[in-house]
Amino acid sequence: MSTDSVRDRILDATVDVLRRHGPAKPGVVDVARALDMRHSNVYKHFASKSALFDAVAERWLKTVMAPLTKITADKKTPAPKRLKAWVRTLAEIKRTKVLDDPELFAVYSSITKGAHAVVAAHVKHLHDEVVEILNDGVREGAWKVSDPSKTAGLLLNATSRFHHPAMVALDEGQSDLKQLEALTDLLIAGLSA
Repeated sequence: MSTDSVRDRILDATVDVLRRHGPAKPGVVDVARALDMRHSNVYKHFASKSALFDAVAERWLKTVMAPLTKITADKKTPAPKRLKAWVRTLAEIKRTKVLDDPELFAVYSSITKGAHAVVAAHVKHLHDEVVEILNDGVREGAWKVSDPSKTAGLLLNATSRFHHPAMVALDEGQSDLKQLEALTDLLIAGLSA
């Protein structure tokens, strides 16, 4: 069995254990027991419980990024349309993660509170993708943006109530995504000014 498949099995088992017991109790021994293996086998792949939980959070956040990265990479679609689709997709993904399985989201939320480096890398990845779309829009002549990095931060902050997990949980999915579309249209129009 390859190292990657063993890591995936360990991560899957960790999610199952966390789902059943929450993030406070389970440790490496519980995960190993669920897999009928020695805990030393888990430690071959993850140096600590913290490293294991970070890997779970990182894998979860990668599932968020995959469809967004596909939108960012679609250079055939004009940047304004991509930006609108990207923001909408981000909101839909986060809403689904938060609202469709609240128990598992609570576990992931608890894990990510301790995974500062993983979360920071995820936020940077989000930011960098918006920067890429903004730069594409400038090259296409769709808009003039003097500081794409700063503008990306402003766009993410302006739309955060629709995609930040804490805001989505607080809102309980009551926000109408038509409001997000109207806001995104307004922001995109502002970029053209």
